[in-house]
Amino acid sequence: MPVAIITGASKGLGRALAEALAARGWDLVLDARTAEVLKETAAALAGHGARVTALPGDVTDPAHRSELVAAAWKLGGVDLLVNNASALGAEPLARLEGLPLDGLRRALEVNVVAALGLVQEALPLLWASEAGTVITVSSDAAAEAYETWGGYGASKAALDHLAAVLGEEEPRLRVWAVDPGDMATDLYAAAVPDDGDPRPEPASVVPAFLRLLDERPASGRYGAPSLLEGR
Repeated sequence: MPVAIITGASKGLGRALAEALAARGWDLVLDARTAEVLKETAAALAGHGARVTALPGDVTDPAHRSELVAAAWKLGGVDLLVNNASALGAEPLARLEGLPLDGLRRALEVNVVAALGLVQEALPLLWASEAGTVITVSSDAAAEAYETWGGYGASKAALDHLAAVLGEEEPRLRVWAVDPGDMATDLYAAAVPDDGDPRPEPASVVPAFLRLLDERPASGRYGAPSLLEGR
């Protein structure tokens, strides 16, 4: 069975994607910071018959990243790495004039440095896969200027560029930066707690990710809404 590592997988988009892959027969290594929620997620996904290894921890910890890749190796390798774990930099979001620099550093460390560190750790196993794939979860804030989204958007823009360069440097792999669009997630609620407008559930965008895995287009940046419209 193919094996995926998914960070930030206890809830939201990470959990929804993990559930879809488990239903397709994938084995999974899941990361999140909250152990109890991750344990419950893993138990639910194991009901699909998948082998699920749940490892709570912080992706900024090199030892934790090594643990994730080692767990995937025990399951057979790494066919897919999904860098989904994200930090906002401030909760709620703040204008740049008041953005805490420690928060910006945290966003860059989680969203960019740790993501690249996990890719570096997993590359030997990705090279060995017949369909090695890296997905980095992006945001429209990486490409558009929105008030208060400057720190988070800057970190996602940096992640987009790393993904683009990785796609050039690793032609044997598929490297996709995917903007999932608006979703009803805890991350968004923490970012903009006063926004009561209804937003799509994360599961509604998962078919866009599955389409990429099925059709395997060239490495690049993709928007989930466009992929869903093209079904």
